[in-house]
Amino acid sequence: MKKNVLVDMSATLLHHGHINLLKKAAKYGNVIVALTTDLEIKKKKGYIPEINFSNRKKILESIKYVNKVVASKWNIDDKFIKMNNIQYLVHGSDEKNSCKNVKKIILKRTKNISSKMLRKKILKSEKK
Repeated sequence: MKKNVLVDMSATLLHHGHINLLKKAAKYGNVIVALTTDLEIKKKKGYIPEINFSNRKKILESIKYVNKVVASKWNIDDKFIKMNNIQYLVHGSDEKNSCKNVKKIILKRTKNISSKMLRKKILKSEKK
């Protein structure tokens, strides 16, 4: 039986780094994306995502590496892990979740890409 693999992300501006992470996660089992809600992003990062939760979910569900998308808070805790029957948490090297009762697989982030970098690039090009 395949293991359940959780990948938590906001995916406010989806890019190839997200795809790389999801592709690698799929090698470990069924990928469940814990997608951060709009309210949680607003609380943690101070802005409303460019793409709302419903549309971010729709985009992620269309990716072949993703089996399921569930709403999540910013922090993934042991209750969330148990509730979703997760065996592995796959994350980039910036992982800071409080869960302890799950095997964590930490992967290197894709170089030179992040939603924050894209956001800055867009804002800079709009000023020209």
